[in-house]
Amino acid sequence: MNNPSGIIIIDKPTGITSHNCISKLRWLLKQKKIGHCGTLDPMASGVLPIMVGSAVKASEFLVDHDKRYYAGVELGMTSATEDILGDILTQEIGVMPTFEEFSEAAKSFEGEIMQTPPMFSALKVDGVKLVDLAREGVTVERNARKVNIYSCDPIQKDGEYFLDVRCSRGTYIRTLCADIGKKLGCGAVMSSLDRLEVGVFTIEDAIRFDDLNDMTLEEILSHLIPIEKMFMHLPEARMDEFFNRLYYHGEKIRLGKLRGINGEVGDIFRVCDENGFYSIGEIVADGEGKKYFRQKKLFR
Repeated sequence: MNNPSGIIIIDKPTGITSHNCISKLRWLLKQKKIGHCGTLDPMASGVLPIMVGSAVKASEFLVDHDKRYYAGVELGMTSATEDILGDILTQEIGVMPTFEEFSEAAKSFEGEIMQTPPMFSALKVDGVKLVDLAREGVTVERNARKVNIYSCDPIQKDGEYFLDVRCSRGTYIRTLCADIGKKLGCGAVMSSLDRLEVGVFTIEDAIRFDDLNDMTLEEILSHLIPIEKMFMHLPEARMDEFFNRLYYHGEKIRLGKLRGINGEVGDIFRVCDENGFYSIGEIVADGEGKKYFRQKKLFR
């Protein structure tokens, strides 16, 4: 395979950056066109989707997918970064909340909530990352954002507390931990973080980063997941050869001329031809309300 294309899921260990994973695969695959989707901090481990070849074009779609995390929570302290690695700001001494109290507080955050992004984050204000400002000792006002905590299941293991969280994009798990600690009145920091799922991709799909050195090129490429897997939830669209050629070259086509493609403005489809999946298409309208079908993203 001269130009491999698809998605490789890496189980990133703690202590290395997401870019380290990119560099490793770029060297092993002899492929420059590689990118990751959904950065994991060095402290975090777990699912890191690596986009290879034309799959890099799909990164913007995967970023929007829901995620699942398994996080450790340390009660009784707060830190500048909201995790165990940051400078400790406060520390409580005394009896900590029970697991039942911790559970009740954690479950109260389920649903649609407003969350204020932490200063130690990659979000930008006036073109400058918040984390860079934070490292200079500067704190700026951040607007709370709407996120969705689909489930927040507390777990107790060997006396330690954990959270199994399913959430929407843009959710900061360390901020969730800090907010739970604030609600309990004792403070809390995130002590560990493992990402278990990104959209349809799970930890079961992943190659352990440390195993890459012992794998042949063929073995690594055997784990390449087709781009289409990301879009299997979308309805399939097919066109006859004439319209398919027009579509492929960027022409928008009157919806009424296409058999089997129906819907409302904004509806998205995975587009296939005799060789399989190759594009994402969408229904749009002109100023007169006439509906058209056009390319949203081409992967071939």
